[in-house]
Amino acid sequence: SSDLLWIVASIMIKITYKGQMQAQQEAVQASAHAEAEQLKRQLAEARVATIQAQVEPHFLFNTLASIDHLIETDPARASKMQKNLIALLRASMPTMRDTGDGAPRDLGRELQVIRPYLEILKVRMEERLATTIEVPEGLMSAEFPPMMIQTLVENAIKHGLEPKAEGGSLTLKAEIVHGKLQVVVADTGLGFG
Repeated sequence: SSDLLWIVASIMIKITYKGQMQAQQEAVQASAHAEAEQLKRQLAEARVATIQAQVEPHFLFNTLASIDHLIETDPARASKMQKNLIALLRASMPTMRDTGDGAPRDLGRELQVIRPYLEILKVRMEERLATTIEVPEGLMSAEFPPMMIQTLVENAIKHGLEPKAEGGSLTLKAEIVHGKLQVVVADTGLGFG
């Protein structure tokens, strides 16, 4: 019976050891998965940072050049443009600083960047740009990815409205459709041919 006891004990040790090994392997796999997810997130954040780096200096220098020109020709418009640039920088600076903090972005925060951005472009394009923003107050706190609206708005103006001699209008609209947040950026520009 002692032999039988030894065999049973041996089997129990093997099962326990096998269980420990499996748990260890699962832990290693979970850790590797978590690392892969973190790398994916960092890559996505790096892409956003790259987009910001490409877009903002060009826009900033053009706006400063416009302000410089308007100081001589139309000081009131220069002042309006400068105020909007300050509002734009104030709203977008935190986004640049804390892209990796994991905090959710919301629609209201994105609009704090978009509104002054559009006002600046309206001054630069003079009478050629009209804008409408239709976002209900209740949707301002809805989670929304950073930079997405700005990228759509920039593309609509750069490729649709700026090249069109008479310009046109841009509409930004947010609503709940079938229980989901729908944000639309539409323009009356050249389109995709």
